[in-house]
Parts: sequence; structure tokens; C-alpha cells
Amino acid sequence: MIIGLVYDLLRHEERMLIEAIRNRGQGLRLVFIPEKIDFLGADSRHDDVDFVFQRCVSHYRALATTAILESRGIRVVNSYETIRDSGDKLVTTARLASRGVRVPRTAIAYSREGALMAAREIGYPVVIKPIMGSWGRMIARAKSEEDLLDIMDFREAMSSPHFKIHYIQQYVEKPGRDIRAFYVWGEVPTAIYRISQRWKTNTALGGKAAPANLTEEQVDLAIRAGDAMGGGVLGIDLLETREGETLVSEVNAVVEFRNTVQVTGYDLAGKIVEKTIQVLRS
Repeated sequence: MIIGLVYDLLRHEERMLIEAIRNRGQGLRLVFIPEKIDFLGADSRHDDVDFVFQRCVSHYRALATTAILESRGIRVVNSYETIRDSGDKLVTTARLASRGVRVPRTAIAYSREGALMAAREIGYPVVIKPIMGSWGRMIARAKSEEDLLDIMDFREAMSSPHFKIHYIQQYVEKPGRDIRAFYVWGEVPTAIYRISQRWKTNTALGGKAAPANLTEEQVDLAIRAGDAMGGGVLGIDLLETREGETLVSEVNAVVEFRNTVQVTGYDLAGKIVEKTIQVLRS
């Protein structure tokens, strides 16, 4: 097979995927997106690939290049629909909840007054998230109505229209960690705890990775979340409550896994390549 890999930044994850592809005797076509121009409707040099791994860090580069590739009949992992929906927290939560996947209690408000009413109904503290974004950026916790009003002042001064849609979510009192489970075509081969004294446990914000031992229920929850978002290769973020319940927080469609490989020793890049070849050949 000839496997394409499109990227805009060559990180450890991309290097591991490249090595895994070559070690398995597959052909490889690398495409550095910032140097590329696509003429719509024209023939493409990608036409000789069997499928493409989408690895752009930029959400909008990933969406644009995936849309063009799919318009030419090329299979992309992950698909445009999966990248689009996973990149929007509102759509992700709505899609999961509609399929019976457990998520924190969430409300969407379209005004300051609506946000205050939603927070009162959910009960403080609440978490306010931008519907677009990653790595824990611009996510805030309001412990009181005064906190929420301060956050509203900040959000409503932002120029982006995304901040005019208020995503208000139940605050989950975590046991000092959350879980990043890796979904690969209907399987969960490995997972990590992200441990932090802060309420935000993202490794990008200083959280420490450690191998996770998931229960059967947690594995099943991650699989159902991945299936609901369209399958492929995903990172599923799980929250454990003090009452022993597990909820799905977010889904990531261009997933990072350097820290996971470091602490678990699991060859996740190899699993991704092998399983994708197996699925797309069938």
C-alpha cells in the first residue's frame, strides 16, 4: 500500500507514524501542507495513495485538506465529518448524548441572562468552555454567580462569534486525574491517567501521564463514544466522579500520544497503522 501523511508540524507523533509505516514495508507519501497549493477540480498527486492519515495541528487546515482529499475519492483518517464534529464541543456533546453516551450535564445558552439561568439550574460550580478549542485553553470554572458574571464580561468582549454561544457544564469533582483513552477502529488498546493537583489535568498544562487500568465499563464507554463520533483513530477523554460513575468529556480527532508511549511503552503508532490497513483493506 501507499499511505499518505499530511501535516503542518512534524512532531514526535508524526515521526512515530512515519517509522511505523516504513517498518511495515508500506509506501509513504509525505505532504507538508504549508507548502502545498490545491486547485479545486484538478488532478492531484495524492491520487496514487491508498489512504491518508490527517495530522495537521491546525483544526482548519485539517478540515480544509480533508475536504479536498475526500472530494477526490481518497479515504482520510479521520474523516471530515469526524474532525469537524470532534472539534466542536457543542456538537460532540450533543452527538454523544443523543446516542446514550454518558456526558456531564450540559446546557447551551445564547445570552448572558440565559447563561446565568443555566448555571443556577445545573448548580455551582460550573465549567464554561469555548465551543472551539483544545489543550484546555479558555476553559473557566465559576464557583459563584459573581465569577460567572466576570467570565461573561470577558467572553462578550471577545471578537470571535464562538464566544457568544455559552457552553455551561456541570463541574465534575475528579480524583486528581482524568483519563485519555485511545480508540482505534473500535478497540481501546491503551490509556493513560492525566494527573494534576489543578482542576485542569491536560498534559499541555502540566498534568503528568501515567498508565491507566480501565474497567470493562470504561472501555465500553470509550468504544461507544468513538463509534458515535464516526470511528477511526480518536482520543476519548473520560471523567471519573466521586460517586464512581465515568463520563465522556471530549473527543479528539487528531490525537497526540507522545506522552502515552513514553509512560506505557505501548507501540500505539504501530497499532494505528496496522489496524487502519486491516480495516481499509477489508
